Amino acid sequence: MVNTEIPKDYTASPSSLSGTPHLTINRDVAVDLDSSNAFEGPEKLLEVWFSASSNSLPAASAPAGLKAVPSEVWKDMLELVNCKVLSVVESKYVDAYLLSESSMFVFPHKLILKTCGTTTLLCGLPRILEIAALVAGFPHMLANQIVGTGTAAIPYRVFYSRKNFLFPDRQLGPHRSWRDEVKSLDRLFLGGSAYMIGKMNGEHWYLYLTEPNTILTPPATPERRETETRLMDLPMSSSTIKMGEPYDDDQDETLEILMTDLEPENAKKFYLDHASAVAEGQYYQEAHKARIDAEKQVGDISSFGANPMRALKKGYLKTIDENADVFSNTSSDPGDLMSDDSDLEYPEELTTEGHALGTVVSEACGLADVYPTSKYPDARVDAYLFTPCGFSANGVIPAPNGPEATHYFTVHVTPEPNCSYASFETNVPSKQTGRETASVIEQVVNIFKPGRFSVTLFEGKTFDDEIDSTANETGNETANKIKAWEKQVARKGSRLDQIRGYRRVDRIVHDLEGYELVFKYYERLDWEGGAPRLGEVGF
Repeated sequence: MVNTEIPKDYTASPSSLSGTPHLTINRDVAVDLDSSNAFEGPEKLLEVWFSASSNSLPAASAPAGLKAVPSEVWKDMLELVNCKVLSVVESKYVDAYLLSESSMFVFPHKLILKTCGTTTLLCGLPRILEIAALVAGFPHMLANQIVGTGTAAIPYRVFYSRKNFLFPDRQLGPHRSWRDEVKSLDRLFLGGSAYMIGKMNGEHWYLYLTEPNTILTPPATPERRETETRLMDLPMSSSTIKMGEPYDDDQDETLEILMTDLEPENAKKFYLDHASAVAEGQYYQEAHKARIDAEKQVGDISSFGANPMRALKKGYLKTIDENADVFSNTSSDPGDLMSDDSDLEYPEELTTEGHALGTVVSEACGLADVYPTSKYPDARVDAYLFTPCGFSANGVIPAPNGPEATHYFTVHVTPEPNCSYASFETNVPSKQTGRETASVIEQVVNIFKPGRFSVTLFEGKTFDDEIDSTANETGNETANKIKAWEKQVARKGSRLDQIRGYRRVDRIVHDLEGYELVFKYYERLDWEGGAPRLGEVGF
């Protein structure tokens, strides 16, 4: 078994700094994990909130909320979902679980679970409610035994969403159709709302959400009428807007970019063979540079005092044999640097360990630059490269010099040409980055060069100061809130329309009870791949 821990003196690693997120690798699962049978890239995404923010946990709950739940308990729950934990990045405000099929993030007040392939995500939801009640201490009630649990915590709010599947006929359990998924959620929650956003015969996105202060379905509830899925293919008019309550969660904002038909040259970066070659090239370059630097220092005899043959510890070359002729080998061939007993021996982990190569890919493809350590010095990226291809990464991003909060991003890539797909999701607020959302989208899209992609942007409802001033002038507060909201959405929406190299095909904007939702679909200007591969049409 190889050691994949990052050395404490490796200064390029954020983990070498004290007080930063800590990584734990589950080597029993990570070794020899193979993605040969992976096929369904589009993920199922579940968010379960048990309070409006981490600062408003119920008095009866554990002080750390969901973060008080041991990782072994979560691992058992994930068995119901049919996925395993590869590694965990623990931090003060969020624990990031990298899974064999995507990711899970545990905050004190909410859990985010995102899984791809044929995972059965909703099968784990009753157990999540039970864990929140029995282990984390959130207020609870007797639940419906039909759904597999006797005790369930009362969630504050629940969100479930996904893109249309490429291979819906291969899904299992409640995920065989959107209608089945809605039925499964309705068995747990009263008053849920279901939506299909986008064109039924084009790229679209499904969403189920509950109202704030969600009500669980009582144990003796008879068969109820199925929640109707509303089709959202046009912008909602102001007359149909339902103004929801604002959220306490600081700058609550989630951006999701779902990309298909990746450019083949860009997709190659996420294959094992390509990443191994990149890692080998980087290693040789660093080793060769280390030797050159050491030889330069050895050349300045006066800098070594009484022991001139001991070079300063620098790079990979730490000690020079006193009897060695350090100038005898001047070849530029990096292979000449290798020997059986040298510190420069090729590390086995670069070809056998998914985490090591995942880090190489993250840096080489540009993902590490989306939230760079120059701006986020305590950030930590946990990445994994599958065999023979496929990639997953979680990023834990503590807020720099700001409020005590930690955000995340997560990336998942299925590079095979017959089903190529990549997703990027983050809740790092745009106000924190100092960048326009369109700029982040462009940077991510340029990594993959998809033929087409869709964007969903959820933002907790906020209003400019113009609301109060206008309301005071006219006395019509509700009408002016709607007008102010429309102005803000128009400003944000117009900026997202311009993504270089792409044309916007679809644009839908909605107000969803406490959130503003923007959905946009784009195609590359030179794209000649024909109509999108839908796989799933309708409900």
